[in-house]
Amino acid sequence: FRRAHTLTVLFILTCALGYVTLLEETPQDTAYNTKRGIVASILVFLCFGVTQAKDGPFSRPHPAYWRFWLCVSVVYELFLIFILFQTVQDGRQFMKYIDPHLGVPLPERDYGGNCLIYDPGNATDPFHNIWDKLDGFVPAHFFGWYLKTLMIRDWWMCMIISVMFEFLEYSLEHQLPNFSECWWDHWIMDVILCNGLGIYCGMKTLSWLSLKTYKWQGLWNIPTYKGKMKRIVFQFTPYSWVKFEWKPASSLRRWLAVCGIIFVFLLAELNTFYLKFVLWMPPEHYLVLLRLVFFVNVGGVAMREIYDFMDDPKFHKKLGQQAWLVAAITATEFLIVVKYDPYTLTLSLPFYITQCWILGIILVLTWTAWRFFIRDITLRYKEIRRQKQEHRHEKDKCLSNGDGHSALLDEPNESKLRERKL
Repeated sequence: FRRAHTLTVLFILTCALGYVTLLEETPQDTAYNTKRGIVASILVFLCFGVTQAKDGPFSRPHPAYWRFWLCVSVVYELFLIFILFQTVQDGRQFMKYIDPHLGVPLPERDYGGNCLIYDPGNATDPFHNIWDKLDGFVPAHFFGWYLKTLMIRDWWMCMIISVMFEFLEYSLEHQLPNFSECWWDHWIMDVILCNGLGIYCGMKTLSWLSLKTYKWQGLWNIPTYKGKMKRIVFQFTPYSWVKFEWKPASSLRRWLAVCGIIFVFLLAELNTFYLKFVLWMPPEHYLVLLRLVFFVNVGGVAMREIYDFMDDPKFHKKLGQQAWLVAAITATEFLIVVKYDPYTLTLSLPFYITQCWILGIILVLTWTAWRFFIRDITLRYKEIRRQKQEHRHEKDKCLSNGDGHSALLDEPNESKLRERKL
């Protein structure tokens, strides 16, 4: 039935597209016809994928919604591969087919400079430095971290990613002027206010979702209009709730997996800034916003698939399809950045920044070796030593009886004698 339904929808869509092309005379504009043909091909592929692709872990608001984003992931990955195989000039000029205003070099905004919170030299507005930093990216930071918290579902991981990204901005501000910010912009506005408040609200939402009673009832079985409206709103909440317990220190496998998740998150965050830098896209362009909306939808599915694979590898024998696509997209974006501007990426880090990163890596590797190798060997040695001491104590106790037999060994014999007497 599902296959027949798919063929019917595809047939109707193909007929509609063909009817449109027959009604109007085909213009003699090659670029316009190419764009229209590509858009029509993508629509047919999305229609096929929404009805035929494999279902993911989420079923609300509808499985077709998540199948749609899976197909969008495939289209976006193909687009990135196409851009990757172009020359730098052709790739940047190709963006003009999407928006004629693109393909023009743009200056990067520097958020650093005067870092005085209170500027006594400016009598009219001494707090002008704070107002200059309050732009549209402040609510974007808050809502971004609110949604990331709903995806990760762990306070510690969110805070580590938030703080680590600020360290990355400190480390890479010699490459992108956009990373240059005041100290209070890094730690007060970003980490504490925007990111911290977003993480706090996200954790409160997760707490409410975990305590909510998931008892679903059909829409037409609800008698009141208020109940029907409430049921429609709850359609956009999860069908059931799964609490993420990452437990990174429980095993080496989970520790490496959590480190890999943090690494991919940070790389995807960096790709946002580097892509708009190498492709000449302004920060407020709608393509940048669409990419963030895309990652919010596919990232939640990918995180659930990763957690299921880590938590129950016997049932989930392989990693989910959306998780693989997100990893491939992140890697392809990074390859585009490397190809389009290798000079910026190869700018050497300042010496003190290199020292800090080397020290941090050594500390992480040292803790990993201690926690999963040295500590286990030490605990095993202590356990063997304890068993030997107990065995020696029992042997000494047996010798103290004078007959060389343990009292523990005599107890079964006595019980057998009682049974015989009975």
